[in-house]
Amino acid sequence: MVYRGMDIGTAKPSREVLAQAPHHLIDLIEPTEGYSAARFIADAQPVCAAIAGRGAIPLFTGGTMLYFRALQSGLAKLPPADAAVRKRLEARAEERGWQALHAELAVRDPEAARRIGPGDRQRIQRALEVIELTGRPISEQQREDLRGATAASDLRLVLLPKDREQLYERLAARFHEMMRQGLLEELRRLRARHALHAGLPSMRLIGYRQLWDHLEGGTSEDEAIGRAIIATRQYARRQLTWLRAEPACECFDPEDPRTPERIAGRVVEWHRSH
Repeated sequence: MVYRGMDIGTAKPSREVLAQAPHHLIDLIEPTEGYSAARFIADAQPVCAAIAGRGAIPLFTGGTMLYFRALQSGLAKLPPADAAVRKRLEARAEERGWQALHAELAVRDPEAARRIGPGDRQRIQRALEVIELTGRPISEQQREDLRGATAASDLRLVLLPKDREQLYERLAARFHEMMRQGLLEELRRLRARHALHAGLPSMRLIGYRQLWDHLEGGTSEDEAIGRAIIATRQYARRQLTWLRAEPACECFDPEDPRTPERIAGRVVEWHRSH
């Protein structure tokens, strides 16, 4: 949601929702730019301070758990990007394919490979880059610095669907609704407005990546939709893994009709004690 003009594919809140419930950190950058956990921390901290200064409580929503943990505990002290190393990795990927590099990562850093999908080029590249620059697995270094990431006073509420098949059906329906809302046309407008290419982080986002291939003639529209839905399901599985590992979280089933009342009660109870 930080990308301007990428509204449908990121499920950005509507103007009506924003008028009722102000959101922050939306529409910060152009699709040609990159975003990172470090930038998120720099953007989020002053907003949190301003909210607290008004006597309110910052509410973080979504499934980007790495960013949430980074905000709470700081970033792992990893080396900066190295253009020469990345160029070598991209050349190897062009020759052998990203799945081959993912297989290499599985040998050199099995823990990272389990977290990173074989199609997640950006994270595969970063994990192998860190190994080449430091001689140590990225998972080992992240574990050192992100250990005990959550603050004891935070209230961590997790919506954890029990019925995965129903979840997958809803994910598919949600993507079809995005298509009806004009996701393909949104991507066409972005391509006409900006100097975009398939390697940009914004264009590697689920939905945009698959529809980009379609516009380039690589797949039919139906094939692109099918691939986007599969990628969404894979991402959801990774999110569920992260959420289950969240320390001291309180889980609720979103399909249980009593969940809204229970969450509201828990929030009131927490607020009274803080």
